[in-house]
Amino acid sequence: MSTEESRPREGSRFRRRKEMPTGLWMRCSGCSKMVYKSLVLERGNVCPECNFHFDITSEERIRLLCDPDSFSEEFGSLESVDPLEFVARRSYRERLEQVKEKTGLNEACVVGTADIGGTPVVLGVSDPRFLMGSMGSVVGEKFTRGVDLAHELGRPFIFVSGSGGGARMDEGMFSLMQMAKTSAALQRFSDGGGLFVSILTNPTMGGAMASFAALGDVTLAEPKSLIGFAGPNVIKQTIKADLPSGFQSSEFNLEHGFIDRIVDRQDLREALIRLLAYLCPQA
Repeated sequence: MSTEESRPREGSRFRRRKEMPTGLWMRCSGCSKMVYKSLVLERGNVCPECNFHFDITSEERIRLLCDPDSFSEEFGSLESVDPLEFVARRSYRERLEQVKEKTGLNEACVVGTADIGGTPVVLGVSDPRFLMGSMGSVVGEKFTRGVDLAHELGRPFIFVSGSGGGARMDEGMFSLMQMAKTSAALQRFSDGGGLFVSILTNPTMGGAMASFAALGDVTLAEPKSLIGFAGPNVIKQTIKADLPSGFQSSEFNLEHGFIDRIVDRQDLREALIRLLAYLCPQA
């Protein structure tokens, strides 16, 4: 057969398939299905098939929760140092510089003033891209200053936690001290009549969960979030017993009275607006 004869004829069923544009689809980490990326983004980075909540940046979180152009960052110049000159596979100083360059952030949380549904608040948001949102001395300092600023301005304090790394062991005791420091700040805030809304995302673990994240006057959580101190595998190996189904999930914690409500990400702003209108009518 000649080359000419082997070519598909016009109008035949052997037409060349059109190239599929790249970047239209993504695989969900929850259900492993291929889903339209644009639809996931429209839902605040939530899978339309299984409702899996993907990680989002602090900037995306602020945009989802706050009134447009109302967020003003505070304490943004604070940066971690390396007091122990800690070195594992790489030095702590090197890891900090690398993650700063990658994220454009100075630390694992962002704190500032904002409006939510017209109600002035002080808002803090952790960012999972920065060393898993772990709590070092600067995260504790920014949290504490945020609480004090909320007290000074007479505003509610809202913090969105997502600390998969817990307390940052690269800083040793300087990191662990933040558990007591943030808890004491919240106690002063509560004694002055302040309202603290704690929002837990996947995962909120370790020292963060063992301190400020668990101390909300109202505690909300995103669906299927891992919430606890040590991870379930560590607990299972320690006690040498099987754990209940769904142990440490936000659903398990809700059932056992540890959190107040589970709220889908796309509904969280409206839930906060209603909550603030009810608890802070004069704000």
